[in-house]
Amino acid sequence: MSERIYKQQSELAKIINRFTNQNGIHTTAIPSLVFARRSNVDTPIYGVHNPSLCIVAQGMKQILLAEEHFKYGPTDYLLTSVNLPVTAQVIEASSGVPYLSLKLEFTPSQILEVVSKTKVPKENAKRAMYVNQIDSSMLDAVTRLVRLLDNPKDIPILAPLFTKEILYRVLQGPYGNTLKEMVIEGSYIYRIKDVITHIMNNYNQPFRIEELAEMANMGVSSLHRHFKEVTAMSPIQFQKQIRLQEARHLLLSESTDAADVAFRVGYESPSQFSREYSRMFGFPPREDIKRLRDKDDQRINA
Repeated sequence: MSERIYKQQSELAKIINRFTNQNGIHTTAIPSLVFARRSNVDTPIYGVHNPSLCIVAQGMKQILLAEEHFKYGPTDYLLTSVNLPVTAQVIEASSGVPYLSLKLEFTPSQILEVVSKTKVPKENAKRAMYVNQIDSSMLDAVTRLVRLLDNPKDIPILAPLFTKEILYRVLQGPYGNTLKEMVIEGSYIYRIKDVITHIMNNYNQPFRIEELAEMANMGVSSLHRHFKEVTAMSPIQFQKQIRLQEARHLLLSESTDAADVAFRVGYESPSQFSREYSRMFGFPPREDIKRLRDKDDQRINA
């Protein structure tokens, strides 16, 4: 890490530290910006990663997308251009040196505005998630955005400008074309994004692959190939991850039967649901939920 980047990350860490007095996710006065803090290495967290830029100021994190691992720390940034079901885990953190990070979410219209005014380098990367080395120009723009939290009156005018600059830096990077294609109507990533949205909105309903292919204006084999290029999984694997994540959420938030939840998320066989749940989370549904609730009680009483 260069001395300049080290100083920029140190300032970023100090600001995040001031605005996060306890572990967890912290919203900020900038609507699209959130901070995260973790003072220990914890168990994996399952969820959907939405289009965003993630930067670690202190510590280390890894994300599992299907069978692919993405590890990133203060010298990197993580970019996600479509909604993806992932497993995330902080792998470097302590009470003395907590994990500190930020997440900047963006919309297609924000990307399109920048794309329409700049030339984006072409490259062959197709995956909708990647890690790339951060540079001082991007960190400078990010730091200026974060500094606005100390001057809230400047946020309405300057936050959109700094966000636009950050998106410009991403688009000028080696994988910027992947982000660009997400907002260009007719591109295969744009069409796969529509299929992803359909699966997520109807995750508890069966689908015919031919219908998805027609929706994307692709042949069946072409849909399979492009969908896996973008998400690292097939449409049915994608749906399965969404179903199981939602099932776990329902089991944790409601006192309900596992078989009932299995039907609610789209499974016809409770035994199949239990097998696939165990394969994904490491424990059968009842045992997994008891373990998570006991762990939460320990945290409350710690």
